[in-house]
Amino acid sequence: ISRMHFQWDWLCLGVLIMSSVTAEIENEESQDTDIEMEDFDKESEDHDIGKDMSPLGVVYQTPKPTGEVYFTETFDGILAGWVLSKTKKDDTDDNISKYDGRWEVEELKENTVPGDRGLVLKSIAKHHAISAMLTKPFIFDDKPLIVQYEVNFQEGIDCGGAYIKLLSSSDDLDLEYFFDKTPYTIMFGPDKCGEDYKLHFIFRHKNPKTGEYDEKHAKQPGVDIKKFYTDKKTHLYTLVLKPDDTFEMLIDQSVVSKGSLLKDMVPPVNPPKEIDDPNDKKPDDWDERAKIPDPNAVKPDDWNEDEPLKIEDPDAVKPEGWLDDEPKYIPDPNAKKPKDWDEEMDGEWEAPQIPNPKCETAPGCGLWVHPVMNNPNYKGKWKPPMIDNPNYQGIWRPRKISNPDYFEDLHPFEMTAVSAIGLELWSMTSDIYFDNFIICSEKEVADRWAADGWGLKKLIASANEPGMFTQLVTAADDYPWLWVLYILTLALPVGLCVLFCWPAKKINEDIDFKKSDIPKPITKGELEQEGQELEDDEIELEEEKQNKEEIAED
Repeated sequence: ISRMHFQWDWLCLGVLIMSSVTAEIENEESQDTDIEMEDFDKESEDHDIGKDMSPLGVVYQTPKPTGEVYFTETFDGILAGWVLSKTKKDDTDDNISKYDGRWEVEELKENTVPGDRGLVLKSIAKHHAISAMLTKPFIFDDKPLIVQYEVNFQEGIDCGGAYIKLLSSSDDLDLEYFFDKTPYTIMFGPDKCGEDYKLHFIFRHKNPKTGEYDEKHAKQPGVDIKKFYTDKKTHLYTLVLKPDDTFEMLIDQSVVSKGSLLKDMVPPVNPPKEIDDPNDKKPDDWDERAKIPDPNAVKPDDWNEDEPLKIEDPDAVKPEGWLDDEPKYIPDPNAKKPKDWDEEMDGEWEAPQIPNPKCETAPGCGLWVHPVMNNPNYKGKWKPPMIDNPNYQGIWRPRKISNPDYFEDLHPFEMTAVSAIGLELWSMTSDIYFDNFIICSEKEVADRWAADGWGLKKLIASANEPGMFTQLVTAADDYPWLWVLYILTLALPVGLCVLFCWPAKKINEDIDFKKSDIPKPITKGELEQEGQELEDDEIELEEEKQNKEEIAED
């Protein structure tokens, strides 16, 4: 029974470890699933749209909006309406100030969907700027704003962004002069430099008192978004702004951050009602000390501040056999001066030092020094004990006054209308792929648009996923501790097979007759002896019975 219990314990342990590994892999999979303008037109005209067959036998068709939209772009047809910037970036060296980064329209490098093309940033360490007017301006009134597009960092990303800007409506908006200082209402999208992975949502808020604009930044997502920048897959980025002054940021249709425009922006939309008085100063006699040295305390007479922390151990004795005259290290007698040693250039040659072999068998070599110990009389510098400060007034803070710049905007959703979309980017990595932009107000429209574009890319990428072995190795690269589980998982079947299938060792006592158990022939003398012993036993029993009867009668 104990052996069976032991085997069942091993079986349960194996099931638990294999379940742990499977759950980890499934979690990784769920997370993975949870130019020149004239060249654009020429390429677009030569390309047959919507009739190519994917490796899965699915025919790609250019997505078409199913409801009211303010802007859509698939980059599958003639690239009309997009304008390359011809200006320069302010406050930048002339060598790199031009927006001369190259753009191309092409298919994905990996997990290609035949017929599906996107806008690709091609240049490294250059400024890129391209923009297009919306079909109609979006006015922030009683309808939500939904902005959605796809990004694929085909070569990963070292330092650069893939965010978009929704440009503010104005009479003097000229897309040929689109640059970093062009007024925008919303900036949204991924950005990365070093190990800082960000998903931006910034909106420019107009101060109702001064008319000036301030940038308000949403707090960064509380989940790990690194994999979206490194897995070289196409990901769907969505921003939803609602008239109730709330927002949501989604990646691959899963919410990664949400909050309130009034409460979750940095700095806050509305300033505080009261502020510290800048003219208020702390009085010279303000006492912020909670504790002070006891003024009545006196150093004890026996307190000797001169006693050292460590003293020589008076009980220590030099061990017998200590070699005072032998050094700890000696020149290596086997070392020889190199042939190319030049004493004029290298100086006088000296043999390298090695441990003195005579010291190996001795307690020690060289000058013996008394070991030190903690001084039992050491007390250190005397300080008076601390007591509560009777004059303590607390930490001083300036008084509050009404904020002269205070205002209250209860509906920051009512932003400046937008009439154009633009990409103004700098990147140290090329081949950043953009596709399937849509700006609308209905979630169903955005979801349908995503299903027809990003959904097909996701399907083909899933079909091209590497085998289970490759996924296990990839997961272990991210989480090295998985190697331990893999080894245990491989060793368990062997161990269980040995426990259940290997024949048990047979015990001699259970299967062999002992020599003493074999019947022997009995002689006549032995029979007579046994008979006599039986008679003696009967006589003893009879005498014992009579004795008991006599005792009972008495």
